[in-house]
Amino acid sequence: MFKKEKIKDLHYSVNGTISAAELQTAADEILTEYGKKAKMPGFRPGHIPLSILRQKYNTSATADAIDKLMNRDLNAYLAEKKLRLAGSPRADLSKWEMGNDAEYTLEFDILPTLPTVDLEKYTVTKKTANLDESEVEKALENIRKSRSVAEKQDDKYVAQNGDTAVIDFRGFIGDEAFEGGAAEKHHLVLGSGAFIPGFEDQVIGHKSGDEFDVNVKFPSDYHAENLAGKDAHFAVKVHEVRKHKLPELNDELAKSVGQESVEKLREHIRGILTEQYEEASKREMRNELLDILADKIKLDLPQTLVEQEYNMAKQEHDRTNKTSKWDEKQEHRDAERRVKLGLILAEWGTQNKVEVTRDDLQHAIWAEAAQYPDPKQVFDFYNKNQNALTMLRGMIFERKALDAMLTHVKTKEKNVKPEELFQQASVK
Repeated sequence: MFKKEKIKDLHYSVNGTISAAELQTAADEILTEYGKKAKMPGFRPGHIPLSILRQKYNTSATADAIDKLMNRDLNAYLAEKKLRLAGSPRADLSKWEMGNDAEYTLEFDILPTLPTVDLEKYTVTKKTANLDESEVEKALENIRKSRSVAEKQDDKYVAQNGDTAVIDFRGFIGDEAFEGGAAEKHHLVLGSGAFIPGFEDQVIGHKSGDEFDVNVKFPSDYHAENLAGKDAHFAVKVHEVRKHKLPELNDELAKSVGQESVEKLREHIRGILTEQYEEASKREMRNELLDILADKIKLDLPQTLVEQEYNMAKQEHDRTNKTSKWDEKQEHRDAERRVKLGLILAEWGTQNKVEVTRDDLQHAIWAEAAQYPDPKQVFDFYNKNQNALTMLRGMIFERKALDAMLTHVKTKEKNVKPEELFQQASVK
């Protein structure tokens, strides 16, 4: 076992020695296994002398043997002390030379032991909202719009908000046309916000056959850096204007979306909205409980995990955010919070037998796939990417653990307006 150990909080440093004889024996075992399949001129597979294998492969076999024997000693040490690793150990063999005893140092962090969490002494607010019947009517109107027919209008008809304009356009910065700024017979729904601010407003009021310029300014955070914040003008030609005709709200429309009648459709929409209200309330309760756990539970943190979390956040910031400043102190505190909460949920969930089922995974993947035009891409991604599937499983586990925790805390109800419920739920 190890000759020497240093312990500071969750950080361990241990020293061990592997004798040269034991190391060579382990290396020979690896070489023998390799020799069963290796191909070498003049020898049949499985009949290459060990001395020949040593000449060619002893260095790499010895390195593999050292890893194997260090892991053996470390696992025995962890089992004896009843410790759990927090990340991979770091090995130092800088003083070792081939042929000598291998003296090494291993440094590693261990996972903390979760203190008893008495959830029953905590209280979270359960926000409720009365379902406004106007929300049901809005949903019905959206269904009618989704089934609308765009009818071509005559040349005298003036485009209005909500109409579809079929247009050609070509964009310029100064006198130079820019890449990606042109299209022919594009169907633009006026008022949809599909184009940059100000463009659609300047098409409203025009008729079929009109040719005119649209003057706009690209937003400062526009995704194309060469256009962000710049003034531009577009040469526009209107080919035709189409007015959307909404279908009647009747049982025939209801049947087209899978319901027997308008009343059944209304009931269906009420059910969906009620589920959305309940989920928004649950998200608020989850966030509040997370705040309580982060504040009330005292837990030493493995610095290895904190640094990994911090570095991943920094890489993501550098990759996706070119404007906002990186607040090192705040981001480090945020990394500590995420690690702390992750450890609490993982440990509590394991102790309380929280499991992620195959159905849980399939439901989550289907829900994600439904947000994309081509769901097959999402299924293929998870089928080919085991790491992504593992991360998804971890997120589901944490959510299920948190929901299980919520069944143990006290709740107090507070009735709020629907807009407040959804606004609050999306903050964190």
